[in-house]
Amino acid sequence: MTATASSPLSAELEQPLLAVEAALNQLGDALARRDAAAIEQHAAELHQHLAKAVQSFSEAARNGSVPSALRNRLVRAGGLLAAQREALARGNASLDRALDVLIPSEPTGLYGAGGKAERRSVGGGSYQA
Repeated sequence: MTATASSPLSAELEQPLLAVEAALNQLGDALARRDAAAIEQHAAELHQHLAKAVQSFSEAARNGSVPSALRNRLVRAGGLLAAQREALARGNASLDRALDVLIPSEPTGLYGAGGKAERRSVGGGSYQA
């Protein structure tokens, strides 16, 4: 990550991009440590930094061209963000499957999928009149 501030535009875009890259690294470290509080904090910070960076890059694109080195760094940051999001989604899916095994879902309504009434049996499943 070498900073090449060859123009005022580059210098203007460099700061929000550095903040995004730093927040991504901090979030990655928090994910690796499985530190929920840090993940929440760094995700919120990343969200703010991304909003500023997108605004800066959008303005720069409207007023001229974005330097290719900075554009490539932004693309790499987006790829890292997507990878972290995918890893988090896989972890959530794995946790959901584990919870489904440990805590099976119970019938939620009065009727089952076939339209028949679902009854919970107490004591073996047979009813006596």
